[in-house]
Amino acid sequence: MAATKKTAVRKAKKGERIRQVAAIPFRLDAGGNIEVMLVTSRTTRRFIVPKGWPMKGKSGRKAAMIEAREEAGVLGDILKQPAGTYSYWKRLASRFVRVDVVVYLLNVTEELPRWMEAGTRQRAWLAPADAALLIDEPDLSTLLRDLTVPQTEPPDAI
Repeated sequence: MAATKKTAVRKAKKGERIRQVAAIPFRLDAGGNIEVMLVTSRTTRRFIVPKGWPMKGKSGRKAAMIEAREEAGVLGDILKQPAGTYSYWKRLASRFVRVDVVVYLLNVTEELPRWMEAGTRQRAWLAPADAALLIDEPDLSTLLRDLTVPQTEPPDAI
């Protein structure tokens, strides 16, 4: 999964499905309930999860962690196993392409007051059910609504 954005766009132009990675930043509130962070997209301002292209030389989960830091300004421990996948239609210059996204859970340990995309994005902590209502992609909405944090696997720092 070491494709770059350029490689992914080239595949898309040939009609091939392409991949991205995403993170669902989460924390537990004072009552032990899960909260997830959504960010706004830069162009449509819709709520999304931090996501991006696979990065050459980095695992999917490492790339997802980097995207969470850049897009949402959060640091933490990313779980080893993906939480799930979803697909969506991405708009390119001349067409739409189907993108498959592998999603990892990121246990947030720090929220940065300033981060790379702070000027172009907003972030919000929400209950998973509320976050699910704000998401346009049905599979991601379901993933958020049904989110549970595995108890058997402790978070793993990279």
